[in-house]
Amino acid sequence: MDIFEKLIHDFRQASTLLELGVLLACLVLAGLLARALYRRYDGGPSVWFGTSAWGGALFPLLALLFTAGARMVVEHYQPVFLLRLGAQILLSLAVIRLVARVLAKTFPHSTVVRLIERIFSWLAWGVAVLGILGVLPAVTGELDSIRFAFGKTSISILELLQGVLSVGIVMIVVLWISATFEQRVIDDMVSDLSMRKMAVNLTRMVLITVGLLVALSLVGVDLTALSVLGGALGVGLGFGMQKIASNYVSGFLVLIERALRIGDNVRVDGFEGRITDIRTRYTVIRAGNGRESIVPNETLITQRVENLTAADQKFNLTSNIVVAADCNVAQVQQILQEAALAQTRVLKTPAPVAYLVNFAADGLEFSLSYYINDPVNGQANIRSAVNVAILEGLRAAQIDIPFPQRILHIQNNAGGAIPAAQG
Repeated sequence: MDIFEKLIHDFRQASTLLELGVLLACLVLAGLLARALYRRYDGGPSVWFGTSAWGGALFPLLALLFTAGARMVVEHYQPVFLLRLGAQILLSLAVIRLVARVLAKTFPHSTVVRLIERIFSWLAWGVAVLGILGVLPAVTGELDSIRFAFGKTSISILELLQGVLSVGIVMIVVLWISATFEQRVIDDMVSDLSMRKMAVNLTRMVLITVGLLVALSLVGVDLTALSVLGGALGVGLGFGMQKIASNYVSGFLVLIERALRIGDNVRVDGFEGRITDIRTRYTVIRAGNGRESIVPNETLITQRVENLTAADQKFNLTSNIVVAADCNVAQVQQILQEAALAQTRVLKTPAPVAYLVNFAADGLEFSLSYYINDPVNGQANIRSAVNVAILEGLRAAQIDIPFPQRILHIQNNAGGAIPAAQG
């Protein structure tokens, strides 16, 4: 009851209408300034701006600065209530949006990160409520009095929370720097998708490692003690984690050598598809029917991999057909080539080519070879369209497609031969 009585007393002492007007003016000024800066910004969604001028962290930060300045001025003349309340709310909102935008930019499709955002938001609003009620110092003092002993070291819950908060802040700053570096430097300087992926993974790994070391030093952890952990980690990599380490190293080798790139059509262990992503530990290959194969990067280094597109993305398809033996070979070749060229997805260069590849038992066997450059849009559909065009062309030219014929001799029990029947 003392807390609420104090709030009511502060509310009565303050000039509510004056503070409300000042607070609204600060919000309007921050909104106008954020909108003006948003118009000058020509990039996509960022940490400062979301999908609108007021969707990022810039608007609550500007509003917090204006409100804090107005509070310092008004406090010289009278007690304040609404300005103090508004500053607490804007501070929590700015921190929440900053953390949420950084995590969303760094891990855009992670459900775990979304859960962390929600937990952090509830904690931030909880701290804001405690600050507004004026009981935050009492709560921190109570947390500091609860201590645990780990060997010769004694630590309180407050120190533990401060350490976690320090590590979290440092990691957020590191992730922010990493995302900004990727967007402003790597995306502009590196055009190849595979090299860009390697640069992003390497940059993020280095920055996170450095940030983690800095955070541990800020908490008070002796970094020299990590030498023992490093030795144990080395032994673990040599035995139990050698496959994981091998896949990580193989992933960087694949990206550096650029023998396989994102977008290439490959065949690995009988599975054929297009490379959609190359991670540090595995590679994702997506087949034309929608199935995905997760291939460890070590497999791409140690086993035979067929790159069906190499570096030019052209993909070869063939159609085979048998026609009557008395046909005009040149006419059949022309019909096959025109059937392929009639399809918009078939490349004009290199041009489709039809060959007489075999003298079959029932006629002449031809093979039509043609290229496409968009296998991701399907192979069976374009092959079917070409085959339909071939069939229509042969029928229009009255060129027969022979059916298999066999001569069957049936002998009766008396040893006499029954006349042969053809079918």
